[in-house]
Amino acid sequence: MSQYRSQLPQLSGEFFLTDAGLETDLIFNHGIEISEFAAHTLLPHEGGRRALADYLKGFIALAGECDAGLILDSQTWKAHPHWAASLGVSVMDLEATNHEAIEFISSLRNESNRNRRPIVLNGVIGPRGDAYAPEVTVAAKEAEDYHSQQIGWLSETEVDMVTALTFTQSDEAIGAVRAAQKVSLPVVVSFTVETDGRLPTGQSLGEAIRAVDEATAGGAAYFMVNCAHPDHFVSELRDSDWARRIRGLRCNASRKSHAELDQCTALDDGNPEELASQYTAILSTMPWLNVFGGCCGTDLRHVTRIAHTVKGRFA
Repeated sequence: MSQYRSQLPQLSGEFFLTDAGLETDLIFNHGIEISEFAAHTLLPHEGGRRALADYLKGFIALAGECDAGLILDSQTWKAHPHWAASLGVSVMDLEATNHEAIEFISSLRNESNRNRRPIVLNGVIGPRGDAYAPEVTVAAKEAEDYHSQQIGWLSETEVDMVTALTFTQSDEAIGAVRAAQKVSLPVVVSFTVETDGRLPTGQSLGEAIRAVDEATAGGAAYFMVNCAHPDHFVSELRDSDWARRIRGLRCNASRKSHAELDQCTALDDGNPEELASQYTAILSTMPWLNVFGGCCGTDLRHVTRIAHTVKGRFA
């Protein structure tokens, strides 16, 4: 049974963490192959499952150490039908995977008896297509029909919420929010932007957030920005109605563009100290932010520095 679906604890404004760039960490720092960058493919294998558990336990321990809540992600970003053919699986396989992924993170939560603050189970959904280079424009109704399948699977579990992570189009985000609304599942939208601070469609971050809110009667619990370096979007942030809808950041360590990252054969893990200082600077101008983690190129080192740098604001 879900613990927090009826009231997400992070909406209180208290300090929460997420994890980091799981796939880039496991691939580049630990030498673990991940088929099609789909982390759920590790779950059926003992070694892969152990690697996922070890990775997530690091963030569970960090949250406990910092007296922070934790948004504990499922590895389901690519566990939806768009990727079935390339992964060589059926839709029924994907349904089972989504259920298994939530059972997995739920078991980790149950083991975390040292954490005083809430651990929120988060079902992650990804965009229909390449988050770095979206192939097609997805209309809102089409997106609602498409994402209803995976969100429906997740709603059958004890998951507390879902996050539409690394979304590139406001219309697709509208569809995902509507799909979650149909099954009364809290939903967060996390957009990614290019080096100019705009979505890959050319839409500004503010325009995208307003479009989703207007089309869904403010249906998203809140918004986030992920898979972009702070330098890429900080100039877009200001104290405005749409910016106050942003509650969390999961930034890349690298300043490289998505196109450049796609071609990288070595990890660009940036500078954890510098990244933490940039989070602090953003928090100074957006003091309502309270959910912090990392994305591509980041690992436990980066989120540890971020956590210890910003936690004083929540004392």
